[in-house]
Amino acid sequence: MRFISTKAHAILDYLMGAVLIATPWIFNFADGGLETWIPVVLGAGTILYSLITDYEYSASRKLPMITHLWIDGFAGGFLAASPWIFGFADYVYLPHLILGLAEIGAALCTHTISSTEEAHRHDRAHSHRESHA
Repeated sequence: MRFISTKAHAILDYLMGAVLIATPWIFNFADGGLETWIPVVLGAGTILYSLITDYEYSASRKLPMITHLWIDGFAGGFLAASPWIFGFADYVYLPHLILGLAEIGAALCTHTISSTEEAHRHDRAHSHRESHA
């Protein structure tokens, strides 16, 4: 069931990006290894691809929303599994797991078409019907 609007998702993306970047310092695991850099890189990446996603609060609407959500899902899965993939789960795992699962959840619960794209589709369909009337 998709109940998160693309507008709310856009806000969450920028917040999540900032949180991911700051997480190693907030939770005191900024030792410079993969445990540190995976959330930092994923956070920066989230902000960057959010800036080009076809939704509200984007700088350039190039990336389709459905593609954005797939990236969110895969990035979330990677983040959640990274402590075990890279062997730092004995040191830290909970922030990676929780934030990764949150990313997956948001991807599964967000509308796949932005409200502006839906309005454009409606306008195009309406003008198409008028031209054939």
